[in-house]
Amino acid sequence: MYSIGDFSRISRVTTKTLRYYDKIDLLKPERIDGTNGYRLYGIKQLKMMQNILAYKSMGFSLDDIKLMINNKNLIEELMNKRLNELNNELERTNKSKKVVTDFLKNIKKGEIIMSEIIIKSLTEVTVASMRTIIPNYNSYFEIVPKMGEYMNSVNAVCLEPAYCFTIYHDGEYKEANIDVEICEAVVSPCKDSEAVKFKTIKGYKNAATILHKGDYQSLGESYNKIFMWIEENSLEIADNPRESYIDGIWNRENPKDWLTEIQIPLKD
Repeated sequence: MYSIGDFSRISRVTTKTLRYYDKIDLLKPERIDGTNGYRLYGIKQLKMMQNILAYKSMGFSLDDIKLMINNKNLIEELMNKRLNELNNELERTNKSKKVVTDFLKNIKKGEIIMSEIIIKSLTEVTVASMRTIIPNYNSYFEIVPKMGEYMNSVNAVCLEPAYCFTIYHDGEYKEANIDVEICEAVVSPCKDSEAVKFKTIKGYKNAATILHKGDYQSLGESYNKIFMWIEENSLEIADNPRESYIDGIWNRENPKDWLTEIQIPLKD
């Protein structure tokens, strides 16, 4: 029989971990000394610990490890499940690796080229939303101020840092009669009007994004690039494209200095 200290040294597992495994019924000592309450371990526990360490090295959770130890019939099923998870992780890692590789190729003189495509997450957000059909991109300059006036009238508080974006419900780039939903992130919802609604926009774990510098009429070039990149990398689009406005007419006089981020949600 081994004391908890000796068993810890042999199995290379801390005594704190051994006590925790005892608490969750993952690895119980063979017996507890009735006189002093010391935990005592045997060869059976040593073999079980070797299995636990092997399962942990494969990335199994303690709950799954407990299931496999208590029911050997579940081992094959849980192994196959873990193998599928690892294959999916490997696929995501390879895609990320390609993005990093492409990114590095396009670094010049220590500066990243503006048109590089990167993967990022889009968080769930509460917004003031106005959906409408606009004849062209210049129409924003008429619609957005009206939306801002209503938001002010109901004391809507914009999120900091600001996140103003447009969702394109056509699902593709168009130059006329565009179905858009203009969104401004807010701290909390307010009273709806006929035109402006407060709602929650779903977040996405992965989105392909590209920064576009220039006026809105030239956005088509960046859309072509990002859609081609998505197709070349065998990725699937999960939802309609968004445009996040970083710099624009409100802080840059020259349209050549306007900065917009195109965001395309992707399936996991």
